[in-house]
Amino acid sequence: MRINHRLNRAWQWLAAPLLASCGATSKAPAPPAPEPARPAVVPALAPAPAAAAAAPAAATTVKPAPGMPAPKPSRTQAELRRQAAERLVMANPERTYMTKPPPLLLAIPVLEIELRGDGSVKRIVVMRKPTQALDTVQLAIDAVHRAAPFGDVRRMPEPWVFTETFLFDDQRRFKPRTLD
Repeated sequence: MRINHRLNRAWQWLAAPLLASCGATSKAPAPPAPEPARPAVVPALAPAPAAAAAAPAAATTVKPAPGMPAPKPSRTQAELRRQAAERLVMANPERTYMTKPPPLLLAIPVLEIELRGDGSVKRIVVMRKPTQALDTVQLAIDAVHRAAPFGDVRRMPEPWVFTETFLFDDQRRFKPRTLD
């Protein structure tokens, strides 16, 4: 019993300096945590003319860009994301690539796109801004506007929001992550 007591005291005597050197007994205040970055909100479109605002919401239809097929109504979030990614590629053929992404990407902006019931873009929120090639954020936003509308979403539960990640290569061409 006396041996256990001596070993315990020896352990305490040896452990105290080790714990102090590790900072276990240090009373220095912890550095303040950095504030989380707020996502930037980008307005989607200019306000509608007064005549269009007076029309009932169900009667308004948004026409796709010339050469783009009319979008199909979406009933699920997966259908919406897939159709949106396909429309992004169709509306931006010279700005996209469909091969395997390179091992080192130039930039990876992430956008949250909120839609109106008719599939037009209501607003875009930048969820992730790359640290380099900041112009790719605007390239992605412009690509979304060219691909709109994304189909009638009124049969889906609200909110009508989806997120898309843009994988940019060195030539500033993108591939929607949904299609990867």
